[in-house]
Formats: sequence, C-alpha cells, structure tokens
Amino acid sequence: MTTTGDHRVLFDVDKDKRIATITLNNPAQRNAYDAAMRDLLARCLDRVAEDDDLTVVLLRGSGGVFSAGADMNNAYGWYGQSGSGAPTGSGERRPSQRRRLTVDRKTFGFYHDLMGFPKVTVGEITGYALGGGFEIALMTDISVIARDARIGMPATRFLGPALGSLHMFFHRLGPVLARRLLLTGDVIRAGDVEHLGVFTETCAPTAVPARARYWAEKAAKMPADGVVIAKEAFRLVEQGQAYQGEEVTSYLIHAYGTNLQFAPGEFNFVKTRARYGTKEAFRLRDEHFHVAEPDPDGP
Repeated sequence: MTTTGDHRVLFDVDKDKRIATITLNNPAQRNAYDAAMRDLLARCLDRVAEDDDLTVVLLRGSGGVFSAGADMNNAYGWYGQSGSGAPTGSGERRPSQRRRLTVDRKTFGFYHDLMGFPKVTVGEITGYALGGGFEIALMTDISVIARDARIGMPATRFLGPALGSLHMFFHRLGPVLARRLLLTGDVIRAGDVEHLGVFTETCAPTAVPARARYWAEKAAKMPADGVVIAKEAFRLVEQGQAYQGEEVTSYLIHAYGTNLQFAPGEFNFVKTRARYGTKEAFRLRDEHFHVAEPDPDGP
C-alpha cells in the first residue's frame, strides 16, 4: 500500500487484477474526513478514472471501520474558518450564505462525481458508515457490509433532515427507510435491513474483506469499455428517473440548513461543542435525543 502524501488516504494498484484500492486511514477518528482528506480521496478517484488499465476501485477503511463521515471537531472548518465557528468568544463571524453555497456545491460535486464514476466501485464496509461515510457506502456499485456495522445519518440531529443527498437516500433506501433515518437520526445495524437489499451482500464481519475482494475481482473480469458504457447508461437512467433537479436541491437545502435558528430546548451542536468540547457534545446530543422505546407487542 502506498501513501498519497497524506497518510490519512492510502492508494494501491494491482495492475494484474485491474483493481485499485483506496483506504481511508484515520482510525483514531473512525476514518472521519475533513475537506483536505476528501479532496485527496477525489484525486485518487481521478487517477483511477484516467487509467485505462484499471476497471475497479475498492473503497475501504482501516482499523475495522469504513467511515464516521465528516470530521466535526471543527464544525465550521469546512467553510474555511478556524475554531468552532460559534459566535461566543471566538471573535469570528458565522460563514456567509454565499460561502456556504460555494462550499456545499463543491461537496455535492464530489458525491455527484462518485455516483457517476466511470469504473466499478466496490465498498468494503465494516464498523461504522455514518453521515458522509454512509452516503459513500450507498453510492458504491457493489457493497459488502458487516451485519453488525452501524449505519445512518446522525448529523440530521444537528440540522434536521436538510442534510445529505436526499434524492440518493430515497432512491437507494426507499421512502420509508429514508424518512425514518432522516427524521430521527437513528443509527441502526446493517443486519436489521438485510432483507431490504440495500447492500449487495451482508455478511459476518470477518468475511467482509474477502467477500469485497471477490466482488472486485469478479467485476474486473468484465470488458473495461463495456463497464464504462454500462456505467454511463446507469447514470442516464438514474438521472431520468430519480435525480432530475435534485442535485441542486440537495446542496441548496444543506447550505441554507446550516444557518437555521434553534428554538429554546432544541439541541445546538455547534454551541454545545464550543462550550464543552466535541466528545462531551456528542454525549449530550445522544442524551438529548434519547427516547425510551416501548415494547411493540404492548405491556
């Protein structure tokens, strides 16, 4: 495995098998990524897209975790600001709406390019696939996930469901599951939705690496030009059936959502993080949103 100048993303090529492997390598933070790390991932994908000798890219995470999504240690760092971005004590202004739109358009451009990637993408998903990590997992063409992997969009508890690629959630998850995850911020186990066929294969955690490699090698046997043609055909069908206008809608809603107002009693992650730190903010978030679940079969 070779580095890319930033040890947090590893890139390796098996020319004989026609497979590239990209590994998110930030295990101390469950392979959460910041803007620089995501941009490096995008550059690795570009290398695969431009290499005629490669047909498949295998996306994985180190340390038994796929990705916990965007790094929230600096909530406004994504918008080019240091610190928490909270107005109290920082002396910094909140990001302007034009800044939010510019950054979010770039972010959703990354997801758009991944969904339309011209080579086969295979996801090796273990541990956690949350937030942006969940989006990436759903966007892969072939996905192998551990039954005990935790999946979901807990970041909706920061901003409400105005976050993420809404069109993709409804298309890949179906409207019922999409609404459940986006309106509650629930994190669930992949095995709980195995029957829905959201992922290509759901299996034991220890089997995931070998099974993902199997699917990668299987797809790599296909004619490379045929794969590219098929991927463009898939993209055309999806654009026609599910994504008309939704690409723009997603980043607009996200950008505006990051500037929402919080009513008394609602949980404000950015201010809580500025006051107590990231780890405690996550604990307080989960405590705020916890509701004891009654027995569905009654008392």
